[in-house]
Amino acid sequence: MTSFKHTLGNYSWEEVLQSIFSKTEADVRLALDKRKRSLEDFKALISPAARPFLEEMAQQSRAITKKRFGNTMQMYAPLYLSNECQNICTYCGFSMTNKIPRKTLTDEEIVREAEFLKAKGYDHILLVTGEANRTVGVDYMCNAVQLLRKYFSNISIEIQPLDQDEYEKLIEKGLYATLVYQETYHRETYKIHHPKGNKSNFDYRLETADRLGRAGIHKIGIGALFGLEDWRADSFFTALHLKYLQKTYWKTKYSISFPRLRPFSGGLEPKVEMTDPDLLQVICAYRILDEEVELSISTREKEIFRDHIVHLGITSMSAESKTNPGGYVVAPESLEQFEISDGRSTEIIAQMLSKSGIEPVWKDWEKRW
Repeated sequence: MTSFKHTLGNYSWEEVLQSIFSKTEADVRLALDKRKRSLEDFKALISPAARPFLEEMAQQSRAITKKRFGNTMQMYAPLYLSNECQNICTYCGFSMTNKIPRKTLTDEEIVREAEFLKAKGYDHILLVTGEANRTVGVDYMCNAVQLLRKYFSNISIEIQPLDQDEYEKLIEKGLYATLVYQETYHRETYKIHHPKGNKSNFDYRLETADRLGRAGIHKIGIGALFGLEDWRADSFFTALHLKYLQKTYWKTKYSISFPRLRPFSGGLEPKVEMTDPDLLQVICAYRILDEEVELSISTREKEIFRDHIVHLGITSMSAESKTNPGGYVVAPESLEQFEISDGRSTEIIAQMLSKSGIEPVWKDWEKRW
């Protein structure tokens, strides 16, 4: 059975990086003047040679986004269910080696958190857990999705990778989308940052999106954690992954997120720093490459950056996020997975968008149950 692993195996990380850095301003100009861009054009758009063209890229990205998505912004909120985890990840506050109090929400606590978010207006919810099969496995998640169906029209998850039949069970319960980030597509670097636990299996995580596609999921979210490796190469391999998935599972929708390393208990300095202009460049490059893909920005980013990027390619954003289980009302003192940068309330974010001529969209999916 084919999978993205076979496609990835045809590429050399070093050769891809060399190719990106060899792009010239002429290559960038050619990419910007085309009506349809290739992955080679994407390399040019994320290359150092593209930096003088950043303003033009931003304007193209803005025009493409407005044409395809209008003046709208999909709003969602994460709901952390548990910080239990059986993995060692060098960059995560939930890592098994961190000596922190662990908490998993009960049914009653899940409902209390849901009622808070529903009162804020959210109809799109992202359920997040650590990777702990015995505590927050498929049965726990099926129960959580069932509990939340009456509150939200759109339920997504960001949990440990599952087998195809397990995803099928969750889809039957009402799951709409799954986000699964490879963290980095550099196999050796991946091993360094995931030395123990199920997440140490690079190939199983890499093939998660294939299992989701075969299960018939409505939407798949992918991305890399910027800071573990060179952001340009990881961005290219994410784009390669996207194009493979779109061709193979063409009925499914796709989204890309742009997490950068954030402070947490224990800390990890980025191997390669990604500046704000770098992040703007890669977001615009993705939009110019693909008019259809949803691009999402979280509260990891600072207020000023988020206020500007909403005009330049982003179509989905969170607000007032808590990255700890029960963080909204049940257990606000529990440990966060990482620190957020934009702590503004949902109401303030909605006002910011409206003043900018963007309509916050709270619901765009009708319940199937």
